[in-house]
Amino acid sequence: MTQNEKYMKAALKQAQKAYVLGEVPIGCVIVYQDKIIGRGYNRRNTDKNTLAHAEITAINKASKKMGDWRLEGCTLYVTLEPCQMCAGAIVQARITEVVMGSMNPKAGCGGSILNILEMSEFNHQVQVTRGVLAEECTQMLTTFFKELRVRNKLEKEKRKARSS
Repeated sequence: MTQNEKYMKAALKQAQKAYVLGEVPIGCVIVYQDKIIGRGYNRRNTDKNTLAHAEITAINKASKKMGDWRLEGCTLYVTLEPCQMCAGAIVQARITEVVMGSMNPKAGCGGSILNILEMSEFNHQVQVTRGVLAEECTQMLTTFFKELRVRNKLEKEKRKARSS
């Protein structure tokens, strides 16, 4: 197992925590000098907070651990390509490298829709590695959304039966 796979597995463990809560299963860890210094998982619905993304939580924890907002020398591992907010926060935090599992063609800003992470116009660019344990990351998301569609359909049928 490579170092990237080892830490992506740690990010997948974080994603599993979101899955158990019924949240979109996205997980993130931040590594500095071969130690995890920040962890996070999606909690938007649980916390009723737009900012409760896995990456933002992990950045907040890593910044506290480092005692600085600058996370130079850190690598962020995330199971799904970051959105525009998270990609912007990663650049602002001066994170050195991002390792992604699944790409996000509908909302990804690490190469899919935009590539905020590697824009030469910004004062900081991030090294990016894509597709680490992509199959595992994608499978978790696919399973979650299949189950969500079934739950939503059952809920709709229950509401319809109650109103009849």
